[in-house]
Amino acid sequence: MDSIQNSPHIQSNYVVILVTAAARPEAEAIAQVLVQAKLAACVGLVPISSIYSWQDEIHQKDEWQLVIKTKLDRFAEIETKIRAMHSYEVPEIIALPIVTGSQPYLSWIAEQTR
Repeated sequence: MDSIQNSPHIQSNYVVILVTAAARPEAEAIAQVLVQAKLAACVGLVPISSIYSWQDEIHQKDEWQLVIKTKLDRFAEIETKIRAMHSYEVPEIIALPIVTGSQPYLSWIAEQTR
């Protein structure tokens, strides 16, 4: 991530973290905890259908995608919270850099994740 953060084209250390959950109640519980703890400014919840390989078998399952808007420096705390609450043995927890964005929106994320 250092090379991304140090790029002259990157405005900030803002990221979107993607997490899949088995069911809506689990996704909502994780989202509530992250927002209440000021680890995330916002969490979008989207129903998705996933096809993946797990333990040498192909699975197809309806899941919920959490789209977490936050700052990169909150990743470790967010990962810890998610792992403590998540039902999966190996949950998806990946951060994607926000290369650029509306400055008022990025400022709002900063205010909400202090």
